[in-house]
Amino acid sequence: MKRRDVLRRISGGALATAGAVMLPDALTPKLHAQDRPASPKGLPPLKITDVQTILTAPNRIRLVVVKVVTSEPGLVGYGCATFTQRALVVQTAVEQYLKPFLIGRNVDEIEGIWQSSYVSSYWRNGGVLFNAMSGVDIALWDIKGKRANMPLYQLLGGKVRHGADCYYHASGRDFQEVEDNARKGIAAGFRHVRVQGAVPGLSTYGTRSTTAAAGTSSEAIGPTNPGAIWESGPYVRMLPKLFEHLRAKLGEEVELLHDVHERVQLIEAINLGKSLEPYRLFFLEDPFPPEDNGHFRLLRQQTSIPIAMGELFNTVQEYLPLISERLIDFIRIHISQIGGLSPARKVQALTEFFGVRTAWHGPGDASPLAHAAQLALELASYNFGIHEGGSFPQETQDVFRGCPDVKDGYMLANEAPGLGIEVDEALAAKFPFPPGPPNFDYSWGTTRRRDGTVIRP
Repeated sequence: MKRRDVLRRISGGALATAGAVMLPDALTPKLHAQDRPASPKGLPPLKITDVQTILTAPNRIRLVVVKVVTSEPGLVGYGCATFTQRALVVQTAVEQYLKPFLIGRNVDEIEGIWQSSYVSSYWRNGGVLFNAMSGVDIALWDIKGKRANMPLYQLLGGKVRHGADCYYHASGRDFQEVEDNARKGIAAGFRHVRVQGAVPGLSTYGTRSTTAAAGTSSEAIGPTNPGAIWESGPYVRMLPKLFEHLRAKLGEEVELLHDVHERVQLIEAINLGKSLEPYRLFFLEDPFPPEDNGHFRLLRQQTSIPIAMGELFNTVQEYLPLISERLIDFIRIHISQIGGLSPARKVQALTEFFGVRTAWHGPGDASPLAHAAQLALELASYNFGIHEGGSFPQETQDVFRGCPDVKDGYMLANEAPGLGIEVDEALAAKFPFPPGPPNFDYSWGTTRRRDGTVIRP
């Protein structure tokens, strides 16, 4: 018997058997109805009725907060839109452009609102648009958590850890001062310390300057009148000596981090990475500016030092190659700079598949709302690496009631619904932005080499 005949007989028998057990047509609708349970009604739809900005500087740091008001009386959400260097521009973007675009939208349509806002200006990307979108996005997630009566991490999958390990900032004008400040962090329970040491006579990132500005006060800072001076050579020679000192004094157990802040050339970064390998850094941050992402392939080939990168990234085209080619170990994106929690969730999921850990950017100009959003994602993420920051000044805590607590070096969720933070708007108004102009930190763009060449950043 041919194979084709066998198959034909088998299929014919199967059809006959199926026909024998088929039920009358009259019964099938009832069975289908039983198979499909009634859909739950869920929560009633709510609309966005207003989008507001709150500008406040409780510790003289310009913070931009977005408040989304809903059609349910008393239900509002808060989100971080802080681009401290262009805060007033973000305020305009929110109030003059996003607000009229979003009034009447359903508050539950978080992804849809993000995607439509992204293309609403036609030309997209950039720090101003993304920070404005971030404020709305994080506020909508805050509202969703409040409606569900759950802390936000629960909506993201629940805890995989009890708290987020934080790193402490320690700097100094000399090796001893760096060591002393690092010991303060260790004594407070931190297991990770970022260390920054000054280079005598130069304007070193992350430390107080050890020299007066060189420029004359009668002329604007520029190529012919450089003020704050930086040269990378002395720094590259100093840094391995600092880590040698710290390892000898602090021992092997504490994890040490350092931020280059883009201020070296390719070959200097390679030599620096090699020279720091004996001191087992947790990571070396931002060896290059985003414009030089191609350098990471060469750096990866030459050194085993763990690399963190990303605080200036805006778009997926900047960070996707570094992640997919495994050229970095930690992603340092500033979540409001890429549009909020919604895109950050996607970055986190992507990096997990490539063995890259999260270390979201969390400086003083990231509001407690940003830290709370990061924390929710960190508590629910398997590939969490480290959380930047370890405390909030008292004035900031007073304005942002419910700031995440830090105990024994861990940042902990407060378990309240949503982000768990409510903004005291009356108190926030008592801390207005410092008077300008300038309405930004003037130091960026004014640090130069001795010959007047501006450095990044």
